[in-house]
Amino acid sequence: MDRKLKVVQYGCGKMSRYFMRYVLEHGAEIVGALDANPDVVGKDIGEIIGADPIGVTVTSAADADALLQEVKPDVAIVATLSTIADIEEMFTTCARNGVNAISIAEEAVYPWNSSPLHTERLDKLAKEHGITLSGSGYPDMYWGVLIDTLAGSMHKITKIQGVSSYNVEDYGMALAEGHGAGLTKEQFDEEIGKYNALSSDEQKALVDSGEIVPSYMWNQNGWLCARMGLTPISQVQKCVPTFHDEDLVSATLGMTVPAGEPTGMRAIVITETAEGITLETECIGKVYAADDFDRNDWTFFGEPETTINVNRPATVELTCANAVGRIPALLNAAPGYVSSDQLPNNVYLVKPINEYVTFAGKK
Repeated sequence: MDRKLKVVQYGCGKMSRYFMRYVLEHGAEIVGALDANPDVVGKDIGEIIGADPIGVTVTSAADADALLQEVKPDVAIVATLSTIADIEEMFTTCARNGVNAISIAEEAVYPWNSSPLHTERLDKLAKEHGITLSGSGYPDMYWGVLIDTLAGSMHKITKIQGVSSYNVEDYGMALAEGHGAGLTKEQFDEEIGKYNALSSDEQKALVDSGEIVPSYMWNQNGWLCARMGLTPISQVQKCVPTFHDEDLVSATLGMTVPAGEPTGMRAIVITETAEGITLETECIGKVYAADDFDRNDWTFFGEPETTINVNRPATVELTCANAVGRIPALLNAAPGYVSSDQLPNNVYLVKPINEYVTFAGKK
């Protein structure tokens, strides 16, 4: 592409501060911003990212169609909520206006095994309008591409075990509540843990119907199976609360989580495959105590046994940087909902981001 990439930021909360700065520093142009929060609407985006005024103000999300038609962006970055159901309307708005879109909604990385009907609708709409929709972020790289790449160095794999933890304070109210932070033990068991004893078929039926919102590893195991050519034959999830022995103040929840009550949850997903490889993955999202930190630990069992530890990853910044790095592949891909397991690996953007865009798949 021989001009600057035109970007609209859809959602101007915590994550957008990094998104907007990163796209600007990679030579793109922010031509619009959207948010539903009246406290943000009307602000210059420079104020949001801690810079001088840029001359682009945040528009109400209710006026998204008008803005997208006026500024005609190449891509929208959707940084709002976590599920495909949550962002379907935003993706739909982008698609009907001919705008490619990428989201950091965790489910968006691989929604085919959790929200097939929503994803099929979006896939059809994207193809009709000649644009591409996808998801990316920290899980895309550190639970996906990295693991697939390392698997290629193994002689034999019998099991892949992964554990990743993150601070729900960094991602906003919706994510914190979705992890059960601030509930009582009884509420957690009733609202989140009540499905733990169900079989693979029972859980899958409830996930497909939308009654269960699965953990991020449910989607990630699907991503890994698709990328590695594995055939899942069963998959189960168990969600258990995390606790701390002292009160924890949560700015995101606007409350103090009492000692001994849920600070978040551990979600463990076990996938058995026809090829004999077991995926046992766990994500831990909770309100952090003073000595907690993000980590990402994976072990490959087989020959040779191999472990990788990524301690204190800058999860927020890496989420945004990886999604920005996915934009050229998104724009170059064929129309449709193209989950990131189908996209080439990111490359480091040495040149302005537009120089990596060819739109080859859209010819």
